[in-house]
Amino acid sequence: MKNEDWIQSIVGAVRSVVPEADTPVSLHEPSIGGRAWDYVKDCLDSGWVSSVGQYVDRFERDLARFTGSGFAVATVNGTAALHVALLLAGVKAGDEVVVPSLTFIATANAVSYIGAVPHFADIEERTLGIDPVKLRTHLEKIGYMQGGVLYNRQTNRPIRAVVPMHTFGHPVDLDSLAELCDDFGMALVEDAAESLGSYYKGKHTGTFGVLSSLSFNGNKIVTTGGGGAILTDDPDLAKRAKHLTTTAKLTHAWEYIHDAVGFNYRLPNINAALGCAQLEQLTEFVEAKRRLFSSYDASFAQVEGVRLYAEPEQSKSNYWLQTIILEPENAIYREDVLFALHEAGYLCRPAWRLINRLEMYAGMPSMDVNTADSLAARIINIPSGAAIG
Repeated sequence: MKNEDWIQSIVGAVRSVVPEADTPVSLHEPSIGGRAWDYVKDCLDSGWVSSVGQYVDRFERDLARFTGSGFAVATVNGTAALHVALLLAGVKAGDEVVVPSLTFIATANAVSYIGAVPHFADIEERTLGIDPVKLRTHLEKIGYMQGGVLYNRQTNRPIRAVVPMHTFGHPVDLDSLAELCDDFGMALVEDAAESLGSYYKGKHTGTFGVLSSLSFNGNKIVTTGGGGAILTDDPDLAKRAKHLTTTAKLTHAWEYIHDAVGFNYRLPNINAALGCAQLEQLTEFVEAKRRLFSSYDASFAQVEGVRLYAEPEQSKSNYWLQTIILEPENAIYREDVLFALHEAGYLCRPAWRLINRLEMYAGMPSMDVNTADSLAARIINIPSGAAIG
């Protein structure tokens, strides 16, 4: 085991910002306040608690306004939002979709729901998201263009879309990825599940692709308990998204007529009510989490062999999850550090296991993911709740 003093210095850096408590400190506890009780009680009092009600419409309008997107369509969770976004972007069964190897499994699962195939990309340490330079080199090597469509010459499948994920809330290099998608005729569909409140060059994430998805799970910066949304500037896509996520039911006073295979992906009104109250506090949440980063930054500056991850240049991050990265020579001590943090009452976690290392996705198309391999072995997320800041 590495010098115990070094491991305890990491614990001490966390403790200096987040004092130990009687109960374990969670990784990311939601902050429920503002008018949440008023809005939720209004649903209970009125009886409008299910998939229809004023708060769903309001939540969608508020989301679109905050992000600067033309339209927002609320869904039951972020995975459902990404599933439908990919369908509307033209992804079909048998297509390939480029996704980062370091991401939450929902990114790849949404591709699989369509019958499409995830094609795994490496990430860059600067953003923790897809590396556009490496990806371009990879696609030039394994791809060929035919009829304006990029095909994988190793599988003869079309590569239809790229799904960058803004890891822990930090924006990827969106300009380079958008240019790459234009050059290769692929759709850009952002997985912005973690980045509500984050900006790339002054523009909100989730507004660069043809469509994008958001998540409002209980651990996100804004929560509806469970929920998600699709963002798009295209009115036709927004209308279609609303139709498909509400079982593709045609409007009628009493008849149940459906004109497509739709999905019961509707966000209940009571969840949307909570979301409306959360959105009213989002700016405060982001400010608190950025203050928390500054506090951690000062604390970890005194610890060698580890660094606190800072937002990429030209970006403003929501710092959804605060992240420390062990230097490469210290990667073998990650489990020791995690054990010590948990022993001290801090429920920290490593990054996800690379998706292409999981049994069901091993053997799927993949580029060399050496950077993702290295970072996945060295990342630790530390307590990040807005209430801490």
